[in-house]
This record gives sequence, structure tokens and C-alpha cells, in this order.
Amino acid sequence: MTDRPNGGLLPALMDYAPRPIAEVAADLGLSTDDYVVYGRGKAKLDLGLLGRPARGKGRLVLVTAINPTPAGEGKTTTSISLAMGMRRLGKNAVLALREPSLGPVFGVKGGGTGGGKASLTPAEDINLHFTGDIHAITTAHNLLSALVDNAIYFGDVIPEKGELDARQITWGRSLDMNDRFLRRCIVGLGGKASGTPREERFDITAASEIMAIMALAADHADLEKRLARIVVGQTYEGKAVTAGDLQAASAMTAVLRDALEPNLVQTEEGGPAIVHCGPFGNIAHGCNSVIATRLAMSLGDYAITEAGFGFDLGGEKFLDIKCRLAGVWPRAVVLVATLRALKMHGGAPVKTCGEPDADRLAKGIEHLEKHLETAKAYGLKPVVAINVFPNDTAAELAIVEKAVEKLGARFARSEGFGRGGEGALDLARVVAEVVDATDASPPPAQYVYDDADAPHEKIRKIARTVYGAKDVVFTAAAEKNLSRIKELGYEKLPICMAKTQMSLTDDPTIYGRPRDFTITVREVRLSAGAGFLVPLTGEMMTMPGLPKVPASRGIKLLPNGKIKGLMQND
Repeated sequence: MTDRPNGGLLPALMDYAPRPIAEVAADLGLSTDDYVVYGRGKAKLDLGLLGRPARGKGRLVLVTAINPTPAGEGKTTTSISLAMGMRRLGKNAVLALREPSLGPVFGVKGGGTGGGKASLTPAEDINLHFTGDIHAITTAHNLLSALVDNAIYFGDVIPEKGELDARQITWGRSLDMNDRFLRRCIVGLGGKASGTPREERFDITAASEIMAIMALAADHADLEKRLARIVVGQTYEGKAVTAGDLQAASAMTAVLRDALEPNLVQTEEGGPAIVHCGPFGNIAHGCNSVIATRLAMSLGDYAITEAGFGFDLGGEKFLDIKCRLAGVWPRAVVLVATLRALKMHGGAPVKTCGEPDADRLAKGIEHLEKHLETAKAYGLKPVVAINVFPNDTAAELAIVEKAVEKLGARFARSEGFGRGGEGALDLARVVAEVVDATDASPPPAQYVYDDADAPHEKIRKIARTVYGAKDVVFTAAAEKNLSRIKELGYEKLPICMAKTQMSLTDDPTIYGRPRDFTITVREVRLSAGAGFLVPLTGEMMTMPGLPKVPASRGIKLLPNGKIKGLMQND
């Protein structure tokens, strides 16, 4: 990179193509001692970089979206193209994104590295084994599972707590693959030598508490402390048993040593992208790691990051959990929407949502309006990114733009999928203007609830402010869970709502902007290691299944060593 007279950055390669990873690292001011190369196009970044003075201005930009629909929104594609557009404008922009899980890659979604000309590279590596982070998390999770069953098998007595009760084990097993047959199973069959028979469950690795812990840990010491706090079950005396009680945390930390280091890759136009961790957005906090975000802020003037699913899930958790923990706050929120998705929220079926329908579009804009209100409740300036599809009409695009302007928000069209960074220049300009205007007075952190609020009140504040609910109902089981959590001393933890991503309600079939509805909390789980409480609403699935025609059927290794079919439309 070379300096521009205006203080910006001019890309050294004007064709905006992928480069050797060493060049990408050098643009960030990194020496060869600051990273370890994994193959040809990826590297692990040294955690010591977090202790250095910031090289960039560190303005944080959150990219989120309206509630997902089968029509798709393109949040990751928009995040990538926004970063590429900013770099085309001479801005020092650094991406911080989540790692894809193998389950969705082989299931419905396909790869999670963007799409078209707004993609990360090396996409094949990132979508498959990458640098082994998710495999390490799977191993650490199952190491703890094995130690739990080992303690049961030998009847270990935990000092001052007693012996683990095999009927009250809450820690399951983990696998990074969609396999519905493992949601509930029996382990320990085969006689006395094979253990104690009991019911067991598998979660996909992205849903593991260890994934959430990794994404929130500050360093290796913090990681070990969090792992030690994981509650795995209870003794016959009703005492909570932790991974620390089983002396498991140190070995688990050793397994995760390299996985805690974030990964450096690049966009298809040669811009830096830090990709690390990928917790589920509906049952965990759905964001990349705190470490990755902090590094992006330290190395870039603009750190562009993404939160999973809609603003009501990943966005809310990013702000109320991650930002609270990390002590950071975004300068702007980019809210991604498409005409198709808005029309679905207006009542259009997925088969016809690509066709012109001004009435349903107008009704769907009410859904967008709720998310804009939520952004303002956090004291943030929203920018609507209209992700444009080839068959979108100028008339309908104008309807959305006029409505957004009337609602007091900025907007821009984005054509990153088809045109890369060039297609996101307008969006990049608008976001830069909004963000730069905050330099004199950055927006203060403004959470929906306070740490001191009781869990019931925290949940109600989220439901009312973010979802637009009238009230929250707690089942008898949820009340019992909350009483137990209070006994254990964890009632002050933040809230990580488990809710369908498809709707503002807890019913995935209700699109649009529902009003006067009630959220039902049927259970509250403790994630002591991650450091939050998980209220479950509706039916939450922590082990997805494959569709009738899985995406894996279209994946093929070609004679030239390339892999075809990893991404949708490939």
C-alpha cells in the first residue's frame, strides 16, 4: 500500500485481485513474526498483537439484517462488498467475520464465505477444514464429555460435592455435521465394561458452549477460567459440578491453544479479513470472536463485522453481550434488506416474491421499520443496505428508498454479488459519512437492560424493545430454572435469547411486524463458562438435519484439484 495525499490508502494492485497472504499482512503493518502461514492463502495471527498500540482509528461498523426469509438477504455478501468498496475509496477497512460450519456447507446453505464477486478467499479452505479451529473445539468438547462419563464410571467423589448423578448430566457431545439421528441417543450399552447406560444428545459444534466461550475469551488464561466454569451436571446431593471440578480445563485449553488465535485471509479483491469462531445466532450470540473484532479495530480505521441472523437475534446479542464484555461500541449499524425478503414479510409466498408486488412490499416495509426503531433505541445511526437482485424493478427500489428516507435513516443500493467492491461504492460512501461524523462525539454504549436487572426484567426488556412484544410468560419449568440459577449465584449474567430467526415472535411462521403478541419462555439454561443465561422460546434445534437433497450431492473434486459446488449457484 502507498500513502495518498488525503491520508487514505491506495491499493498496490489496481486490478483488485487476491495476493500472497504475506502482502495482505504487510499492509496491516505486520512482520513475519506476527503470524504463522497455514498453506498458501491463510495465516494465524499472534495474540500478542492485541497488546500493541492501535495502528488504525478503530471505528466499528455492525452489519445486520431484517429477519431472514427463504428468499435470502445476503448479509455476508454485503459485509464483504462493503469492505471492498471502502478500500476502493482509499479507506483502511478490515473485515471481521465468522467461520463457516461444515453442517450448513453440506446441508442447505452451502458455503459461508459470501458469494459471486463478493467472496473471501481461499473459499474452499475456509468452508472446509480451514485451520482446524472447529475441529479443535469439537475435540475439547468431547474430551470433557469423556471425562464426565469417566467420573461416573469410576464413581469419583468430588470434594464437598459428592458423586456425579448419571441421571442429571447436562453436558452432551458435539459434532460439526448435520445429523438428526444424534439429537437423542443412548450411550454406555454393552455391559459393565462399557459404562453406565444413559440418554445422551449431540449438538452441532457451532452450538457448543465451548464455541461461545472461544468467541468471548480475551486470552488463554481467560479461556481456561471460562472452561473451568462450565456446569456439566449435578451430584446426588444436588450440587453443581463444573469442568474445573473434574480437572478438565487445563487439558481443554491445551487442545484449544492454536484455535484461539484468529485467522487472516482476504477478500477476492485482496483486502484483509479476520475470520474466527462461529457460534449459532439463535441459541448463542452469533458473532465472530472478541479477539478478532478487537484486532480489526486495532489494525483498521474501519472494522466491519457481522452478527448472525436478524437484528433481533445476532444484532441484539452483539450489542448487549459482546460489546458489554469487550468494552466496544459500533459507530453505525448497516441493516441489510432485499425487495424479495420485504415482500415475504408483507405476505408474499417465496415462489412469487421475486415478482413485482407494490402492495406486499409496502406492508413488508413495516417489518424494516421495527428494526430501524430498534437501532435508534440503542442510540445508533442505521444505514439500510438494499441488496439488489437483477430482476428488481426501479419502481420498487424507489418505494423502499422513499420509505427509509421518511423514517429518518440513510440508505444505499448494493450490487456486491455481481460487481464486487465497485457495486458497493455508494454504500461505502454513505457508511463512511455516517461513521466519520461520529468522530467528534462517538455514540455511547446504550444497552437494552442493566446488569443489575433481574433475569425476568432483562428478558422482558429485550422482548418489548427489540421484538415489539406485549409481554413475556414464563412456564413453571422456566421459573424453576431461574430459581436454581439464583441459588448458584448466576442471576446477574447477561441474557442470550434462544428464539427463531424467522420472526420477531417465537413462532417461525409469523412474518412481518406482528403486534400485541406474547413471548413464552419454556426453559432457561445456564452457560456459566460463556457467561450468559439462555432462555429458550419455541422449539430450538441444536443439531440440524440434512434436507431431502443435501448440498453435499453437488460437491465434487475436479481433476485440477479445485472443488466445485461448495457455494450456492456454483
